[in-house]
Amino acid sequence: MKKVLLLIFSISIFSSSFSQTEKLISIHTSSLGLILKQENNNKLTFQYFGENFNIETPVFEKSKQVKASLYPLDNEAYPGFGGDVIRESALKVIHLDGNQTTELAVVSVLQENIDKNIICTTIKMKDRYYDFFVDIIYNAYQTENVITQEVKILNQEKSVITLENFYSSYLPIFSNQYYLTQFNGSWAAEMHASESLLTRGTKVIESVKGIRTTLSENPSFLLSMKAPAQANSGEVIIGALAWSGNYKINFEIEENYQLNISAGINPFASNYKLANNQSFTTPKMIWTYSNTGYGQASRNMHDWARKYALYNGEKSNAIALNNWEGVGFNFTESVILKMIDDASTLGVELFVLDDGWFGNTYPRNNEKAGLGDWQENIKKLPRGLKGLADYAAKKGLRFGIWIEPEMVNPQSELAKTKPNWIVKSKNREMPLMRSQLVLDLTNPEVQDFVFQTFKDVVSKSPNISYVKWDSNRHINNFGSEYLSDANQSHFWIDYTKGLYAVYERIRKEFPTIEIQACSSGGGRLDYGALKYHDEFWTSDDTDPFERILIQFGTGLIFPAQAMSAHVTNSPNKTTDVASSLKFRFDVAMMGRLGLELQPKELTASELEFSKKAIETYKGIRDIIQLGDLYPLFSPYEAGGWASQMYATKNKEQAVFFAFSMEFHSKIVMNDIKLQGLDPTKQYLVKEVNKNGVGRFWGDGKVFSGDYLMKVGVNTNISKRGESVVLLLEEKKYN
Repeated sequence: MKKVLLLIFSISIFSSSFSQTEKLISIHTSSLGLILKQENNNKLTFQYFGENFNIETPVFEKSKQVKASLYPLDNEAYPGFGGDVIRESALKVIHLDGNQTTELAVVSVLQENIDKNIICTTIKMKDRYYDFFVDIIYNAYQTENVITQEVKILNQEKSVITLENFYSSYLPIFSNQYYLTQFNGSWAAEMHASESLLTRGTKVIESVKGIRTTLSENPSFLLSMKAPAQANSGEVIIGALAWSGNYKINFEIEENYQLNISAGINPFASNYKLANNQSFTTPKMIWTYSNTGYGQASRNMHDWARKYALYNGEKSNAIALNNWEGVGFNFTESVILKMIDDASTLGVELFVLDDGWFGNTYPRNNEKAGLGDWQENIKKLPRGLKGLADYAAKKGLRFGIWIEPEMVNPQSELAKTKPNWIVKSKNREMPLMRSQLVLDLTNPEVQDFVFQTFKDVVSKSPNISYVKWDSNRHINNFGSEYLSDANQSHFWIDYTKGLYAVYERIRKEFPTIEIQACSSGGGRLDYGALKYHDEFWTSDDTDPFERILIQFGTGLIFPAQAMSAHVTNSPNKTTDVASSLKFRFDVAMMGRLGLELQPKELTASELEFSKKAIETYKGIRDIIQLGDLYPLFSPYEAGGWASQMYATKNKEQAVFFAFSMEFHSKIVMNDIKLQGLDPTKQYLVKEVNKNGVGRFWGDGKVFSGDYLMKVGVNTNISKRGESVVLLLEEKKYN
């Protein structure tokens, strides 16, 4: 589509005097507005972020009345270090002459209609003295009510400059209270939602791991103003950084109670040098807003992600059986063939062969050897991957394979022949984690190797259509034999840029291969990585009680069809907690349903229930994976209940989930008011996955949307591990 350009205003960067006319810059969607201002001296200041409105109404002459203080009254939209700015700087640069201050002035502002839905605003700025340029780029997604921000920095000075701070975004917020929900945890406990009242000072969310940067803290958050976050009321901002390397998000409350949020690549050990005419572009920061609670903000994020941030995000994903928790490393070709047979019988659509299929000189029979040697283990798989993939195709299944191409075991041919490819600090020991080391993706030769590994593996058979890409350790004692001594601080950034370069090549050559992002579970769960992935492995913890917590937090930021959720054995391998097969299925159905067990260990009745549940999911998965999420009862609230639902955009179908996470001795779940329905429609309500015991008195009855949203449903669940799933379909009368 032809681009339509609108030049709002510009000034000559060589002009001896700056424009004396103040101008407002409106960056907006259908419901969200961000207003900046070009001051008389061409300083760019922040004015407003929130619900969109007609900017002709207010003048913004005295929009904020504050007492005089040490802090400047004008909030720069992208503050550089120096001048009257004494808060955290979005930008800090060291020039060759040692000057560490920056003073930016607006050069021009362009607004560009990329298409009918995206308006791009580029604000070009220049330092008042140095030939140093900064473009602040906003993309406003009209329908999804999302605004993204990134910054391009260009050095046209005659010498090298050094970037110290280079955040993607800076946003000042004004309220009397701020409640921050962050998503944190650890391995097998990722994305737990934790809310706290922000107090004066600086709260920081960050990672310096290099890889698996989201395992313990995620670069996304939910901010509620004036009161704790509610699903259906109150002002809420959601922010998420699209970057898979080290990141840092600062929440700084000043003495006048203004909250400044700066977010981007972590400056930790990452001074970045730019030579003459070199540029640096930051990752995108993603923003959305709702004045009706976090439910709507989440739906904004999901709609945007499906269309713009998730690879093939507008389709639903297949039901998978992964062999890992069923057999681990201990398998042969005959074992896998039998699992494929059982998967076909169950109605599964995709079989994924996990770790342990490769290595001959150093066979991958445990985690201590073989990584880097990506040839089939001929003892385990005499007919190779082709034999398995082609057999799966005959059984009506797609075939997928696990790889971990960024890593290497010391016990491997690769480590012994290419020691200079391994990340390590000079004159230091490189600690092992999970008996493995990291390959140096700053090195183009290593990038070629990782790309070729992917290509060689998927080329074993045309029936290989899915790859699980894992990455099971972080980086410490970093160092690169490829980077110069002077540029070792580029390592953290260039590693991630190298990874993205490989992803780009893979997606160009293999656009139809589905790829799952995995990093010890949820260690690479960010919108920088998801651009190249169809889905992600949510957590290695598949205990349904834990997964309700993990999936609730994850689902606030990321859409359901990308959230892999597997039914595994009971008691659970990670937690040793027992649960019913129905409960495990009901929890896994809230995302992309899969199985990770040995089917032959299921009883006849369990096999029959699994077949029916899988068939049921096929009929409702588009509602769940592509529908609107409505959080109804948070598992983090008191009471021991959890509930949520998904509804189609046309409000003709919905799926309701409810869970009892504790024992409730004398009560059942109280009425829960549904959402996302049409009050004028009539809905037939059917309970699914009953397993012989009904939990809803109205099963098979017709209710109005008005009744369901104002009165609600009462379910007969009270014991720990009891659950109910209801399918709602519009009842149409001739």
